[in-house]
Amino acid sequence: MSTQTRLAEGSAGSVGTVGGSGRSFYAIQRFYVRFMLWLVGRLLAAASVVDPIVRREVEALPEGFAFTMRVRNGVAGMGVRRDGDRLRAIGDWSAVEYPMIFEFKHTTHAFLVLGFVESTAVAFANDRIAVDGNTSVAMKLIRSLDRMQAVVLPKLIATRAIKSYPSIGFFEKLGLAIRIYGRLVLDLFGVSR
Repeated sequence: MSTQTRLAEGSAGSVGTVGGSGRSFYAIQRFYVRFMLWLVGRLLAAASVVDPIVRREVEALPEGFAFTMRVRNGVAGMGVRRDGDRLRAIGDWSAVEYPMIFEFKHTTHAFLVLGFVESTAVAFANDRIAVDGNTSVAMKLIRSLDRMQAVVLPKLIATRAIKSYPSIGFFEKLGLAIRIYGRLVLDLFGVSR
């Protein structure tokens, strides 16, 4: 039985166990999912400043538009809002009403996607993610998330995370990744553009 199968079976109630206590593994999953959602929100915000392809998608969103990606039970999540020509992460994501919600049905489902075991497209196909909101806007956001992941992740990992890897040169990818991570650091210290 593969790790992915064990993790997915664990989502039905009794947590998946991989070589140890189910409760402690589930606690690790929760921590990892919280951290990764926090990071994804901030990396997407940074990419909206640095990457022209992500910026083009953001410009097509209505001003003030906000969305969240969260786990259904409220264990973890992140919120992002369009602010002018960029996205900004929302500090207290749970205190906002969102017109667009990407919701993992269980922490383990989020772990599969954020741990690069299963791509977002496969998670949708396996009914592990629900989307509430305008479908065309959701596609813009998914394209932005895919582009950001293609740029900031090593190709080997990115090809597991996204449906199709874009044609991007090594030096272009490296330059964008450095600028996105640099923007992330500046945003964390409150240095705005």
